[in-house]
Amino acid sequence: MSRPDFWSNPEAAKKKSKRREELVGEIKQWQGLKDDLAALAGIVSGQGVDDSGLATEYEALQKKFEELEFFVLFSGAYDQSDCILAIHAGVGGTEAQDWAEMLLRMYLRFCERKGLSARMVDESRGGEAGIKSAVLEISGPYGYGWLKSERGVHRLVRISPFDAEKMRHTSFALVEVLPVLEEVAVTIDPKDLRIDTYLSSGHGGQSVQTTYSAVRITHLPTGIVVTCQNERSQQQNKETAMKVLRGKLHLMAEEVQEKELKKVRGEYKEAAWGNQIRSYVLHPYQMVKDLRTKFETADTDSVLDGKLEEFVESYLRLKAKKS
Repeated sequence: MSRPDFWSNPEAAKKKSKRREELVGEIKQWQGLKDDLAALAGIVSGQGVDDSGLATEYEALQKKFEELEFFVLFSGAYDQSDCILAIHAGVGGTEAQDWAEMLLRMYLRFCERKGLSARMVDESRGGEAGIKSAVLEISGPYGYGWLKSERGVHRLVRISPFDAEKMRHTSFALVEVLPVLEEVAVTIDPKDLRIDTYLSSGHGGQSVQTTYSAVRITHLPTGIVVTCQNERSQQQNKETAMKVLRGKLHLMAEEVQEKELKKVRGEYKEAAWGNQIRSYVLHPYQMVKDLRTKFETADTDSVLDGKLEEFVESYLRLKAKKS
């Protein structure tokens, strides 16, 4: 920050300044814990000490340590980054679209709990209820770290509110979580892009449906298609769509490398839509279970209301153990 050219790129400089504030705050918390432990150790080593309250103070410091230790699990290359979260309803029409909207609400509530900012980038509403898809840009400390565990297929089992015979239905939705990367992270040749514009149909002010502000970008070599329509201008929609595309291309490259390594090790298995990461059962019993970590809870209401911390922690600890 002391470099003369630090503010030559204001947007990048603001991000770095914000990150510095986060680091300073984190260091202060660890230093405060260290000082408190040193003070407690000094009391314990004293002569004729009344230790009636020491156990309570020790337990409080231990709890504080465990809370700070959790953030050490955010050790991935992009865990500190903002992220793009996309939800896509699976096959099943209204039933699946309603499930996708339930997931959207769950993640919005989770972001509120963690002090993260969630902004709708693109949304496609269902015909009768729910959503066909939605894309959120999530910003704040450890945005990608908090949400990367949600990437995959989510399965819901319940009595359908849309079925007059009250039959049990199974629905699926796909969740994508992509880190927001800087321009230098992924190189994209402009010749590989087809950019189309069309009339926006979402929220965005008076210009919506009067100008061709919505943007669709197709990456020709991979066939990846990204759309954005919720910004106020075509240029803003294009910039946001490029963020999503960079994230998808980066994760695709990482997946290719990982699959090649697993082939060498003899561990490669084809990923398929049926390989869900989490199951939410609301009938005939209530249970949410992560199929990767085996963590489960019967408090389905709290989970669907955004209480995901235990699922996130179990996933991060599993990843740390494997690495």
